[in-house]
Amino acid sequence: MEPFTNDRLQLPRNMIENSMFEEEPDVVDLAKEPCLHPLEPDEVEYEPRGSRLLVRGLGEHEMDEDEEDYESSAKLLGMSFMNRSSGLRNSAAGYRQSPDGTCSVPSAKTMGVCAFVILVAISVIMVIYLLPRCTFTKEGCHKKNQSMGLIQPVATNGKLFPWAQVRLPTAIMPLRYELNLHPNLTSMTFRGSVTISLQALQPTWNIILHSTHHNISRVTFMSAVTSQEKQVEVLEYPFHEQIAIVAPETLLEGHNYTLKIEYSANISSSYYGFYGISYTDGSKEKKYFAATQFEPLAARSAFPCFDEPAFKATFIIRIIREEQYTALSNMPKKSSVAVEDGLVQDEFSESMKMSTYLVAFIVGEMKNLSQDVNGTLVSIYAVPEKIGQVHHALETTVKLLEFYENYFEIQYPLKKLDLVAIPDFEAGAMENWGLLTFREETLLYDNDTSSVVDRKLVTKIIAHELAHQWFGNLVTMQWWNDLWLNEGFATFMEYFSLEKIFEELYSYEDFLDARFKTMKKDSLNSSHPISLSSVQSSEQIEEMFDSLSYFKGASLLLMLKTYLGEDVFQRAVVLYLRNHSYGSIQSDDLWDSFNEVTNKTIDVKKMMKTWTLQKGVPLVTVQRKGKELLVQQERFFLNMKPGIQPSGVSYLWHIPLTFVTEGRNYSKYQSVSLLETKSDVINLTEEVQWIKVNTNMTGYYIVHYADDDWKALIKQLKVNPYVLSDKDRANLINNIFELAG
Repeated sequence: MEPFTNDRLQLPRNMIENSMFEEEPDVVDLAKEPCLHPLEPDEVEYEPRGSRLLVRGLGEHEMDEDEEDYESSAKLLGMSFMNRSSGLRNSAAGYRQSPDGTCSVPSAKTMGVCAFVILVAISVIMVIYLLPRCTFTKEGCHKKNQSMGLIQPVATNGKLFPWAQVRLPTAIMPLRYELNLHPNLTSMTFRGSVTISLQALQPTWNIILHSTHHNISRVTFMSAVTSQEKQVEVLEYPFHEQIAIVAPETLLEGHNYTLKIEYSANISSSYYGFYGISYTDGSKEKKYFAATQFEPLAARSAFPCFDEPAFKATFIIRIIREEQYTALSNMPKKSSVAVEDGLVQDEFSESMKMSTYLVAFIVGEMKNLSQDVNGTLVSIYAVPEKIGQVHHALETTVKLLEFYENYFEIQYPLKKLDLVAIPDFEAGAMENWGLLTFREETLLYDNDTSSVVDRKLVTKIIAHELAHQWFGNLVTMQWWNDLWLNEGFATFMEYFSLEKIFEELYSYEDFLDARFKTMKKDSLNSSHPISLSSVQSSEQIEEMFDSLSYFKGASLLLMLKTYLGEDVFQRAVVLYLRNHSYGSIQSDDLWDSFNEVTNKTIDVKKMMKTWTLQKGVPLVTVQRKGKELLVQQERFFLNMKPGIQPSGVSYLWHIPLTFVTEGRNYSKYQSVSLLETKSDVINLTEEVQWIKVNTNMTGYYIVHYADDDWKALIKQLKVNPYVLSDKDRANLINNIFELAG
């Protein structure tokens, strides 16, 4: 075959003009840029990028900013990364400039003092490092533990805290929570108690869990063997939002225990955790409302718990409220009992196994409209004066619920599904299992005043949050590094379902636009893989809620569906949901389901790891040579000169190439070829006048053509532009602008 040159082929001069200003390429720290193929999850380093905590369901609006977020990057990697060129500056720091402009070497005395200071610093560091590190139990330090941090944490009471990690230990597994709450919406405080049934998975003295901003008044511990309740000590370590319960006896592997914590706290005013608001109703009367927003890390502020997604358990929730209020939670109401004058206690049925971030409860004045769907009572709640605006949401929810149950071949597992419009809600929406919460503008629709755009927005958000009842709730990622499994699937199903049952909304146009914007961000050197092993801190977790987790994840699923075919894709998704219902998963579990359905004739895991474990967007360069199509791939960098890439960095994707040529019907003909190497030759069945690669822009890559191929496409579009679909025409225009940038 005829080899390609390393430089990108240039666009014809008559298509674009040269930019007036040339931007310098991104500076790359080669020490921080590993070879990215092949990759394993633990080999990926966290990279800085521009992102914000995405408003749930409204992520596409976050992608209008194309600049990198310097502060986010510095926060994740430290300022040393942002000062990557400091080595050049420091190399000259040992010289002083004389008044006459010449440089002089520092004196021997100065050099000696510097050497002494450095020697002392190194000695101190070595002493600290060589100090014995211990696992602290009731008896104290009894054995070394090399995984312990350099400094043993100290609790608020001055005692040593027995755990130094941000992540919780896995020695204890919660089985069930019984949560009792009594909120006071006037004083914005609440009293609570939580009884946690536990199982020891290995012997331990300590129970480590999350708790923040709680005034803990009493903690008791009981063994299933002795059935004797004992009051125990609690240690608090606010820096990691953790508490430690020092057990009165060794917790034995396989044995069950009960922990009860009584506490009080303030109802938050930050729209995060268990928070309260006040609003004015139609009669200008001040009203109060309390709701929850726990994702990702705020359940711990409402009740002490094991606040990590893999610690799934069942929940029984009881709420004491004033008579004029309605209380809602994830499950149907089991009973309501008057407890004293003007107060009622509502108890809700025990939930399915679920993660703490999906727990939800609401207290406020509400009305609802309901409809039964295959044994599930669907209800839309709003404040009383806006109940007339819930009809569209109810009709939409009923249609989408039926569609999802048929497509996933798994019935929605709860007996009720509540969607609540909250008067003041910061997130776009939240998928709490059985109790979905929304901004009023993302759930309510007024036939007299709302627009078509409003209708599309409400429909999209409902579709997204309903999809989460399967992707995220029924099957949940083990840790936030794989957030894309939740959000990517929900975003993909949002657009897929709307195309199937609400064609008049033309949702594919929005999805196409979202993919263009996402690829633009992913073309920056500061991008990051959508699956990361290094996510640990709360800041890093919140950073994962960016457009890449949502829209790159959805784009990769669209590409995979196109490559495998809709039937194979659906069967793999159904198998994935069935195999892992009520469980916690990693990306490999998804790919294993696809490999099982394809009988490993296609190694989906190997293919998709090249997309999830490395950052960036491929640039595919193509050139016709008779009956051959020459193709090659490299990483595309926005605003970087053609042919210039960070040296020492190797990017390689397994790219499913699709293409159409003249005289071929879209619905009957689409060639697919998997590009697994840097360059390859695709044999065509005949010589063609033109070729369009990446049919309907279902692939996550940018295409550049040889000069003759650009000219052939331009000629065809002048003769008859409609020979290409509107998606393909938009794709060509987008590619031209990206390549010209």
